[in-house]
Amino acid sequence: MESVKQEQHATQLERAGLLDRFFKLTEHRTSIKTELLAGLTTFVTMAYIIFVNPNIMASAGIDHGAAFVATCLAAAVASILMGLYANWPVGLAPGMGLNAFFTYTVVGEMGYSWEVALGAVFIAGLLFMILSLSRIREWLLNSIPTSLRFAMGAGVGLFLGLIGLKTAGIVVDSPATLLTMGSFQQPATLLAAVCFLAICVLSHRNVFGAILISMLGVTAIGWALGLVEYSGVISMPPSLEPTFLALDITGALEVGMISVILAFLFVNMFDTAGTLMGVAHRANLVDENGHIKDLSKALKVDSTAGAFGAVVGCPPVTSYVESASGVAAGGRTGLTAVTVGVLFLVAMFFAPLAGMIPAYATAGALIYVAMLMMSGMAHIDWKDHTDTIPAIVTVVMMPLTFSIANGIALGFLTYATLKLLTGQRDKVSLSLYLLCIIFIAKFAFL
Repeated sequence: MESVKQEQHATQLERAGLLDRFFKLTEHRTSIKTELLAGLTTFVTMAYIIFVNPNIMASAGIDHGAAFVATCLAAAVASILMGLYANWPVGLAPGMGLNAFFTYTVVGEMGYSWEVALGAVFIAGLLFMILSLSRIREWLLNSIPTSLRFAMGAGVGLFLGLIGLKTAGIVVDSPATLLTMGSFQQPATLLAAVCFLAICVLSHRNVFGAILISMLGVTAIGWALGLVEYSGVISMPPSLEPTFLALDITGALEVGMISVILAFLFVNMFDTAGTLMGVAHRANLVDENGHIKDLSKALKVDSTAGAFGAVVGCPPVTSYVESASGVAAGGRTGLTAVTVGVLFLVAMFFAPLAGMIPAYATAGALIYVAMLMMSGMAHIDWKDHTDTIPAIVTVVMMPLTFSIANGIALGFLTYATLKLLTGQRDKVSLSLYLLCIIFIAKFAFL
């Protein structure tokens, strides 16, 4: 009996040694236990996406069960790939904001089918992959003004917030004023507000899994009030067949989809770059010369994940800023990301629970995430109006035109025009001029 225990202990040590060598745990001054805990921390802060994304995708006509599995599978594969290939402690999942753009603008406003929208996501992912394999990526990233980069993130947040408020019934349409406040006498509207406030309070108090706890808590209240029908917690995952390889690439190649593809590409690329650079500094992935270790590998994984997500039926898959929570818990290597990916695979067996989460619960989470995304406005130079005004145009026009693509186009055009007319033409890059020509053609002829 003692010999068996010794053999088991030796096997455990050997496995620990393999993990140490593969993920370079000792080099990064971390341990298996710390990495696993960091992975759990990141997953819990990201887990709201497995409830929110299927609800948003279902509004586009996609089967809810298939969207749920696609969300979990895309997040799992992307996170595991990030851990194994790039050795970064970053979790990935379908991007918030872009999923709303996918459903409410591309499918809802523009009238394209969700299959065509997935085709656009796939093309944007391929373009991101090409850019990640070349120096064009750095040229493009550096050519877009800093103010507009932050404005895009904040604008997506405001767009997402409007959708959350609309879904909650806190903001409703009005023939007289376009928008007005809804009625808090409606239980769903009141519970959405409660969910949002609960997330804010718990997050401020650093409660583990604040968003997830608040969403589940409000769902439980809804069940007690008879607003939610209990359908179980665990089951075998639903079929992925309704969305697997359902993308329509040919339909996405028409001229009218150019701005949509560019919107998916730019928002994903800049959001990814900002997230990865922020996490890299927090995880000490920067060498003595200030260079970020394996950033190119991380970008390749992110771009590949975007294309893969479209194949299984997801909007753009991207790196999550919530990964910073895992880094704060000690995550330093890809073992953290692999842990996140494995937990997303396990989550596929909780489809009944995901189906029970009501729209008002996810709306509260949408509003909160939107508020966080607005923080990018703090990094804009408010002293130079030729920077500030285009940024504001970008942020405001995304929700008011109900289109991320239109917000980007109008912001870029405003920036180029103001710089040219104020004698600062040297601050407008060649790539920005080319994009402006494309956007002018879109508004003039499409």
